Amino acid sequence: MLLDVEIPRDTKAPWHARRAVERLGDQIVPEVQHDVMLLVSELVTNSVKYGNHGGLRLQIEAKGPRKLRVEVIDQGDGFIPVARDRPMNEPGGWGLHLVEALTDRWGVYEGSTHVWFEIDR
Repeated sequence: MLLDVEIPRDTKAPWHARRAVERLGDQIVPEVQHDVMLLVSELVTNSVKYGNHGGLRLQIEAKGPRKLRVEVIDQGDGFIPVARDRPMNEPGGWGLHLVEALTDRWGVYEGSTHVWFEIDR
């Protein structure tokens, strides 16, 4: 199943992203769904916070109940992922750390703000 959704670039963007994940229904198992909902919330929030004013898309390809690929695509100028360098008790900055911890593979298309990750459990 392939889901391709345009997400409004506003404060409700993470909510819209989570609702899109819910549309997969029983195509993915609940524990994977929970992780995907958290990760798309983080990545979409980053897109709204740091991206430009262009389009924002969420693409999810469910290859099986425990295997999927997710892409968050916006029109930002691009970035190079860096390790979190703030004290542990400061809020924010955990998005890519969570992506690293909860996925099997992830990356950013060079020169873009097109972030992808894969879960294969």
